[in-house]
Amino acid sequence: MKIGVLGAGLMGKEAARNLSKSDNVTFVGLADVNFERAKQAVYEIGSNKVQAFQVDAENDDELATYMKQFDCIINALFYSFNLKVAKTAIQVGVHSVDLGGHIGHITDRVLELNQEADASQVTIIPDLGVAPGMINILAGFGASKLTKVKSIKLYVGGIPLRPEPPLEYNHVFSMEGLLDHYTEPALIIRNGKLQEVPSLSEVEPIYFEKFGPLEAFHTSGGTSTLSKSYPELETLEYKTIRYPGHAEKFKLLVDLNLTRIDYVVEVDGVKVNPRKVLLKVLDPLVDLKDKDDVTLLRVIVTGLQTSKEVSYTYEMICYKDKKENVTAMARATANTISVVAQMIGKGIIKNRGVLPPEQVVPGDKYIEEMKKRGVIITEFKN
Repeated sequence: MKIGVLGAGLMGKEAARNLSKSDNVTFVGLADVNFERAKQAVYEIGSNKVQAFQVDAENDDELATYMKQFDCIINALFYSFNLKVAKTAIQVGVHSVDLGGHIGHITDRVLELNQEADASQVTIIPDLGVAPGMINILAGFGASKLTKVKSIKLYVGGIPLRPEPPLEYNHVFSMEGLLDHYTEPALIIRNGKLQEVPSLSEVEPIYFEKFGPLEAFHTSGGTSTLSKSYPELETLEYKTIRYPGHAEKFKLLVDLNLTRIDYVVEVDGVKVNPRKVLLKVLDPLVDLKDKDDVTLLRVIVTGLQTSKEVSYTYEMICYKDKKENVTAMARATANTISVVAQMIGKGIIKNRGVLPPEQVVPGDKYIEEMKKRGVIITEFKN
């Protein structure tokens, strides 16, 4: 099996690292517009299975030429490229998976390509990070055990192991993406009705073994495709986990219009987007550097099993891999997208078209494969 990775950033590099350790994967491409970054990532992985490529994803011909060499493509680029990569996958007849991006309805637009993908006999699965991604797979697994699903509640957070002021937060993925998730409204189902609530709202306490009290609050994008996969739900909500006080601090920034993309102020005759300034100010404050992080996850699926009300809860506490210097979030994210790409390549996932992860990724096999990679997901039945 040959798998190509687009993007040699943290997630792309770690996905390529995991692929290189898999016996059924014979060749891994790692492509980036910055060839030096791709070569450095390949050097750090240290496997002769992995080869660096220079590819400008903005260039249609370069992208298609690279992608058609492989059985499946892992798209680890910024989510603005997801639609283009999906269209190219259909064009060249290659399976493709991505890390998601519900901001701007990108994933919805990818899902609209379902008939074209089916006609080309390719499988495209979007939203394969942690949230969305892992939570979708686990929600789907829990739902598959019920005769009627009533409620899905999702909680995820990537946080520093030892928080430092003033924000007690270090970013484990794009800060631009984070600000999008904090600024756009969150889609939920409440009392059976699909509705929007403001992000950073309805803060509640939450506890994990060795962690707490923490706080959880609504953010956009997390419910992903679940509202369409399970339209009969009475309750669906996704909340982000942080240390106490985080939501209040960032809500002030949102309320001051400092996180908006479409907002400009004039300073000494020069038009400035405050968001760009904020990102520059935050960068040194939230850089994870070599600090330890942890990723926390809880998925609660409730409904009827025949006539009895039953709840399935899935929990994960994932720590940084200090031996290979891989963040907890990268371990959870990169392993998820790598595992699913290999499931497609091995024929475990045979469905064709553009398909949400909760509909096609077998949860039992996924949990088993993640365990092999040191990411432990525990199931509780109540």
